Amino acid sequence: MRHVRGTEYSFLLDAVFTPLSWLSGGVTALLDFLRTHGLLETAEPPLPVISVGNLTYGGTNKTPFVGMLAHYAESKNVKAGIVTRGYTGRSHSVLLIRDGQGERELAGDEPLMLSRELPGVPVAVAKHRLDGVKALRDSGAELVIADDAFQHRALGRDVNIVLIDSVCPFGNGKLIPAGILREKISALTRADIVVLTKSEQVTSEEVNALRREVMKYVPDEHIFTSRLEADGWLLFGANDSPKAGARVFTFSAIGSPESFRRSVQEMGLTITGHRNFTDHHRYSRADLERLNREAEEAGAEYVMCTEKDLYNLPDKSQRPFTLPLAIPKVKAVVNEEGRFFELVSEMLRPSVIIASNGYGEDSIGVILAKKFRARLPECEVSAFPLVGKGDAYLQAGFAVKCAPSVTPSGGVLKYSLRDLWGDMRAGLLKHVRAQLADWRKIAGRVRTPVCVGDVYLLIHTLWGAGARPMFCATAKTVYLSGHWRSERAIINRYAIRTWTRDGKSAEQLGKNAVYSGSPIMDLLSEEPHEHVKGNVILLLPGSRMRACRDVKLLLDASEILNREGERDFRMVLAPTLPVNEFVKACEGYGWQVNGKMLTHDGTAIAMTDEPIARAAEGVKILLGLGGTANQLCAGLGIPVISIDEKGKRVQKKLLGEAEILVSPNGESLAECALRVLRNGELYARMSEAGCERMGYPGALDDIVNYACEVLGWGVREEVYIKMKA
Repeated sequence: MRHVRGTEYSFLLDAVFTPLSWLSGGVTALLDFLRTHGLLETAEPPLPVISVGNLTYGGTNKTPFVGMLAHYAESKNVKAGIVTRGYTGRSHSVLLIRDGQGERELAGDEPLMLSRELPGVPVAVAKHRLDGVKALRDSGAELVIADDAFQHRALGRDVNIVLIDSVCPFGNGKLIPAGILREKISALTRADIVVLTKSEQVTSEEVNALRREVMKYVPDEHIFTSRLEADGWLLFGANDSPKAGARVFTFSAIGSPESFRRSVQEMGLTITGHRNFTDHHRYSRADLERLNREAEEAGAEYVMCTEKDLYNLPDKSQRPFTLPLAIPKVKAVVNEEGRFFELVSEMLRPSVIIASNGYGEDSIGVILAKKFRARLPECEVSAFPLVGKGDAYLQAGFAVKCAPSVTPSGGVLKYSLRDLWGDMRAGLLKHVRAQLADWRKIAGRVRTPVCVGDVYLLIHTLWGAGARPMFCATAKTVYLSGHWRSERAIINRYAIRTWTRDGKSAEQLGKNAVYSGSPIMDLLSEEPHEHVKGNVILLLPGSRMRACRDVKLLLDASEILNREGERDFRMVLAPTLPVNEFVKACEGYGWQVNGKMLTHDGTAIAMTDEPIARAAEGVKILLGLGGTANQLCAGLGIPVISIDEKGKRVQKKLLGEAEILVSPNGESLAECALRVLRNGELYARMSEAGCERMGYPGALDDIVNYACEVLGWGVREEVYIKMKA
């Protein structure tokens, strides 16, 4: 023990166990890599969780610290529960104990001690901590404190508190079995808060030196110190507690027996002898007889042990020694208590981040963000758009957490290798690396990301944030050949739940996929009203930079249509279009710009930047070069005419009879529009097909409901409000 704690050196022990430590370190590093990048699952608990753990094997005062947190939560009217693995307990199912009532063989010593010290606070002993959290939820708990869970990364947590023993912080600096470290010291980068315990047992210089070491991994304002304070006595065979100068014989089976002896000495007591046992040792009658004999021979007035040792005695109903047994009760106290609990409370604030990878997806993400903000007013809602600068989010008042990715094509296109090569030359890979780095900066504060887009986005988020996301699959449906087998495998393995665009796609994905309405049609929900058709011809030049070139097709078609009879034209400008460049392009084609009107030889086009739901009011037919906007109009029953190119042929698979593709020139667009307008049967068939293929809204509301009710985000909001009060 002295060797691993760094107080002595043994060449033999070092030579034997150091290679095993290297192996231990390699396994730990591999598991850390897999967890960090989401390849090993981290389960989303249905309640907010505060994890209390450490880096080392041995006592860091976790048990009294957990008790302190539970007491504080109860003082804020938050119903707390504790989950623990229950070291040495033999229960294979979840064991829920209250008021210290339970069998030590099943529960273990520390859970019984915690339960006895915290009347009314349920303690769940569970091999799989997530099962314990669920049992605590069912028992009425609102907040869970996870005991010794820093290394148990399979359970998600909202606050990660790491305790470090100021007396023996890291032992000899080596991993188990050559040292006492469970992980490398650099694992502290995962900690939200670090507490230097037993600070009263070392000098201020030693505390400051330890703080400087920890500051390499954790900000100074997130580092605290704590101490143990006396909180009464448990006496057996005595009426009075030991007074200063009393002679005591101590024994213990804890991780840090030196700290116990030091605490006894600080009480002013004289230790006449001491006996150490391995941590969690179950005392036999023979052990007690030997201890009693040694205590009497040492001239002790009292026998003394820790409160945890009490639960390892063979029969607490009998007096274990002829001498009086005195057990000091202690409590943990954090220095700067007010600032500590203020920080813990703030970290319990629910945080939602919405990732999207496309301009249409950004629009959906904005609506989803607004719905989360309306349902959870205290929640921090932010965005992570992979394409562009996130203008849609910024304009709606949501923070953007990633570096911009502005490329010539406006995104990572699947349809043109030439465009993809242009994006690569413009720094696409650099953008991806920067965004993955941005994920790492916020990964500790991300509970469950929400992805709106395709499987690439899901993989990007999983790898960067290391958390399984909720997935709104907007990019593919069975009408677009569906998801590849590899994509289905990734979605089913790594998405907590998937919302699809239609019922058939949900059936194809299976497992956790659901259809509760089309997320595309939810884009219309911000402007709820019944769509009324009129005689307006709607023009959509698209949302990417190529719209400045493609708009000529729409301008030419408008002139041809106007010659066939005076008509009303309306053009929608996407918020992502640079208006000045777009206007210059129109002027270059011979059109005049007067405010929001485009005119040329008697043809007038009104320009608008209204949402599609409003811009489509009174529209009879669409000449559209857009993507998502085309689909929305089809969902409103407006026939869509577009140009025949690779990207639009993919969209055609989705819209079916609702869309007609023609040669990329104004004459073809105008001729097709006239044919549809003059053929009532064709018009009705296209209108019905669009409504059927696009479905109805509702997916985004279901996502919010699932997060709040199933994943427990609603409870997080309530707990945060109570804790900060």
